[in-house]
Amino acid sequence: MQLKPLFTFLSGLAKHNERPWFQERKATYDQLRAQFVEDAEYWFQELQKLDTELAGPEGRKSVFRIYRDVRFSNNKDPYKTHFSVYFTASGKDIETPGYYLQLGPNGNTLIAGGMYQPEKEQLAAIRQEIDYNADELKTLLAAPDFQRYFGGLGGDRLKKAPAAYAADHPEIELLKHKSFVATHQMADADVLNHEDFRAYVLEVFRAMVPFCQFLRHAISQ
Repeated sequence: MQLKPLFTFLSGLAKHNERPWFQERKATYDQLRAQFVEDAEYWFQELQKLDTELAGPEGRKSVFRIYRDVRFSNNKDPYKTHFSVYFTASGKDIETPGYYLQLGPNGNTLIAGGMYQPEKEQLAAIRQEIDYNADELKTLLAAPDFQRYFGGLGGDRLKKAPAAYAADHPEIELLKHKSFVATHQMADADVLNHEDFRAYVLEVFRAMVPFCQFLRHAISQ
């Protein structure tokens, strides 16, 4: 993937987020997207070797469209200003644990995974798994590679204990989470100057495999 031309295109799109500008440069967009899809195919194939339950669609079908859904948004810009892809065991379904890459200029590049705002039943199942099996989660969160890339568990949290758990529960800080995500943010310079960005993305994904597997096991019981 040619990162500098991609960032140049997306920076221009951020300044001119309108259909005429985009249509004039549609050939450039198509070429850049084809390169991104090629890398997505690579990440998907390699991830399948690391996470055998990852049986979703092929990489190209896991890539998100650049066109924004503006029906319910105050922001009427027609285009996203990043490329993104999400790999999961059930297809491009954000309601299941998976691996996410967002690539774009102005600090908009991140490699992430887990579950963002799980449904009520899913959240209850994850909290139950933490209640029964917190040691496993704490061990994988403390793993050197997980700490290196993510620093710890991220995601929105309750200010108080969830209704089903006592405030003095030994794992109350984990149980307060409403989302369970791991995020590795990257500065533009780190992306553009990386010797092998494609390999680096896979390396970061590898570090979150046990985390995604824990969440998937929790919601599948």
